[in-house]
Amino acid sequence: MPSVHLVADKEQGSDTPPGEVPRAVSTPRSAWGYLMTGAVLLAIIATWLVWFSAFIQRKFHEEDIRAACQRVMPETTDRCVDTVVIQRGGVRR
Repeated sequence: MPSVHLVADKEQGSDTPPGEVPRAVSTPRSAWGYLMTGAVLLAIIATWLVWFSAFIQRKFHEEDIRAACQRVMPETTDRCVDTVVIQRGGVRR
């Protein structure tokens, strides 16, 4: 007696002949689902890229301000940086 149960074609209830793989049914509804999923994913990635570029730009500006304040007023660098950032419309740390 074999340890594997053999299934005949009649028992499977399959309409496809042996050796053929049934195709997936593509409906307009699933196409819209894929389109919407892609659009949401694209929006998330784009939002993150905009946020990241603003973050990097702000860091570079702060480093430039800090370097300029260090050259002009080395003893009060933090105060100078805070003053310049506030004057340019930034938020105090």
